[in-house]
Amino acid sequence: MQIKYRRAVDLTPYENNSRTHSKEQVGQIVESIKEFGFTNPILIDEAGGIIAGHGRLEAAQRLSLEEVPTITLEGLTEAQKRAYVIADNKLALNAGWDADALRDEITLLADFDFDLSLLGFDANELARLLDDQDPEPIEQQYAEVFNIIVECSSEEEQEKVFNELDRGGYKCRVQSL
Repeated sequence: MQIKYRRAVDLTPYENNSRTHSKEQVGQIVESIKEFGFTNPILIDEAGGIIAGHGRLEAAQRLSLEEVPTITLEGLTEAQKRAYVIADNKLALNAGWDADALRDEITLLADFDFDLSLLGFDANELARLLDDQDPEPIEQQYAEVFNIIVECSSEEEQEKVFNELDRGGYKCRVQSL
């Protein structure tokens, strides 16, 4: 596999990508690229269709990057490409955390005065992770999630509903379908 830099405008996002990226999450990717560089190439097919890396492309566009690193996955069938679009995301979600090791690493990074917001955890998650009194293992904190889908007619309405729920203490994520 070779990394080849390609013009971002020449890449084609997969129109049926079931993974979503909120503005906030793309912002996190932007900050990650600024801090660490573009360390994870976008995976594409022979025609420049994105298989994995839609969020990275959005972040690159926000950063006005003309070229992005890519790896071409050659020889995949149409079914394999469609399956990998899903598997690439889902397999990462199936991983767990060693709560003690994670807490130790985050504590060490805090001692280095490293910007912990670059890790992807929100302030409440970081507070729980750094609180030695927390009896609930991190795996249980994320073990069950119950979702409610609220259909909004506009981005403005979506923002209003999100802000109301957030003020009410509900953990919310924005998802556009």
